[in-house]
Amino acid sequence: MIETERLLLREYTMDDFAALHEIISDPETMKHYPQPYNENGTRRWLTWSLDNYAKYGFGLWAAVRKDTGEFIGDCGLTLQNIDGETLPEIGYHIHKKYWRQGFAKEAAGAVRDWAFQNTAYDTLYSYMNRTNIASYSTARSIGMHRVKEFTDPKGIAHYAYAISREEWRQLKAETK
Repeated sequence: MIETERLLLREYTMDDFAALHEIISDPETMKHYPQPYNENGTRRWLTWSLDNYAKYGFGLWAAVRKDTGEFIGDCGLTLQNIDGETLPEIGYHIHKKYWRQGFAKEAAGAVRDWAFQNTAYDTLYSYMNRTNIASYSTARSIGMHRVKEFTDPKGIAHYAYAISREEWRQLKAETK
């Protein structure tokens, strides 16, 4: 679906279960979530992604290394409740053995570009637990800036980052 220099972002299939479960069941990877996912949670994640493709034409996509074919995580566009509003959100989860290698930035930047080229959304968001430095660093690396801090219904503090279509156009013009 989306190709970058090192990655292919494609729709999930149920065959991705084991590779996805390895990532989202890991306590270190999921330390900014309420808890790691069990097998039922991983199945719900996959089913939700497949449902999003059918319903919206987008969702979280499997991130696969082009050179090896290895599934290393996901990245995509979903509709999320961000401080009481349903907003288009770029989300990303990368296997910890690939952290700090630029894969999240590469995938998130490609999803940002895809979303502005293929949807009518004027602003895209990413939100994360306030303690998730890696996640908000990725958001900043693709041109997003913090637009709010909020506490969710469970009492967890979050940041929301965003980039507008106009900011994206300016960013693309600057990088030419």
